[in-house]
Amino acid sequence: MDLVPGYSPGSEEVLDGDGRPVGTLLDFWRWSSSTLLDNTMRGMLAEFLVGLALECIGDSHRAEWDAFDLKTVDGIKVEVKASAYLQSWKQQRPSTIRFDIGERTAWYAETNTYAAVADRGADVYVFCVFTETDRAEANPLDTRQWFFLVASTTALDAAVGHQKSIGLAPLRERVKPIEVGFEGLAVAVKNAGTP
Repeated sequence: MDLVPGYSPGSEEVLDGDGRPVGTLLDFWRWSSSTLLDNTMRGMLAEFLVGLALECIGDSHRAEWDAFDLKTVDGIKVEVKASAYLQSWKQQRPSTIRFDIGERTAWYAETNTYAAVADRGADVYVFCVFTETDRAEANPLDTRQWFFLVASTTALDAAVGHQKSIGLAPLRERVKPIEVGFEGLAVAVKNAGTP
């Protein structure tokens, strides 16, 4: 249901120097955000997918550079990391799955303040792996082409200390996250985020 009769999201016009329409917001979205195999877009899509599973997207907008990516209705702070075998560029072989897990001096969008010390500011990490390797079959919007590994930040800290990145095999061996499909994310995050 439209909030304003006749309004269509993305129909906002880009105006030239004379005030004439030369494009729309939808045109911009198509141009800038339609390559879902791109690292940046895939990461944002992974955040969105996890947010959908956790039912915490709502009417809010993504806060760029916030201390964590999502917050559940139970108050669990979630950091989402994404990786894939298939990239948007031409590849000789599938990419190696690796995740950035470095500690950061967190910035809090809500208060525009920084944390006093660098750490992993979330309660739970969700590692998202896009599994498809056939470009013709790849559809990042199909959650069946993803799997998710969920771990508490406490478990991550205990297993890797101040390590800055981790591969898939060491993540599984050392951190021992729970591996789930899209439908299992909500329960896994709640379990990992509840002391």
